[in-house]
Amino acid sequence: MNQTLLLGAVAYDPKVVTIWTGFRSWFRERGLDLDYVLYSQYERQVEDLLAGRIDLAWNSPLAWLRAQRLARAQDATVRAVAMRDTDRDLTSVVVVRADSGLRSLNDLRGRTVATGAVDSPQATLLPLALLRGAGLDTDSDIDLLRFDVGVGLHGDHIGGERDAAQALRAGRADAACLIDANLLLFGREGTLPAGSVRVLAQTEPYDHCNLTAGPSADPALVDHFGKLLLSMSYADDSARPLLDLEGLKKWLPGRTERYAALDAAIAETNFYDPRGALRAADYRP
Repeated sequence: MNQTLLLGAVAYDPKVVTIWTGFRSWFRERGLDLDYVLYSQYERQVEDLLAGRIDLAWNSPLAWLRAQRLARAQDATVRAVAMRDTDRDLTSVVVVRADSGLRSLNDLRGRTVATGAVDSPQATLLPLALLRGAGLDTDSDIDLLRFDVGVGLHGDHIGGERDAAQALRAGRADAACLIDANLLLFGREGTLPAGSVRVLAQTEPYDHCNLTAGPSADPALVDHFGKLLLSMSYADDSARPLLDLEGLKKWLPGRTERYAALDAAIAETNFYDPRGALRAADYRP
């Protein structure tokens, strides 16, 4: 096989160049000609995947669901090839100060809730869906304090969540929405000192990013790529630094059943319409 497989990735951090340059070398050493292009935002990456300008995309969960919508509208298909072990079974939490009298989500009525960016699945879309599920109208029953950091990156950064946590600690917000891993991180780094907050509510587990194959990609080449990717071992000295940078110990086959909650949140808010068009009024990637 000498055909080049072109992968798209969003440059949410400078380390992305190091990561995918390393992966390109690793695959080429094993006979697969992989190359990559970088994007400044997920929306254009997804559109290029469906247009056949790239074969694979390292997609956020939001990008995966938009890719599915666009594919259905074109009578095409996309597939989740692989994901990291750290992309599975995540949760988001709504936290309050430990000394507050807030005991249930309904107690947030009339209160200020801090979130991440408008397009963050973990710090905005999923936790706000949790509030709606408890009977709150997130447009009128709460005061939303949203931190639109890195809009277009689908929450693949920590800025908006850290700002939300700091607003909670400073008393500017009564609750903050975070992914569980960042709650732990903020405790370790002192943004939310141990014992200063407690979890008011938690989402059901969901999955995060996946490597998505587009409709124009050569299926045999994608299968070969997938087999090589899943064969990467943390015990391999050449692979371990790349896996560390990308935040995993093991690649796993892609699965899609745990995107249902985010899919429902997108539909509830009309973030994308059923054909994948952008509909969120205040979203400008």
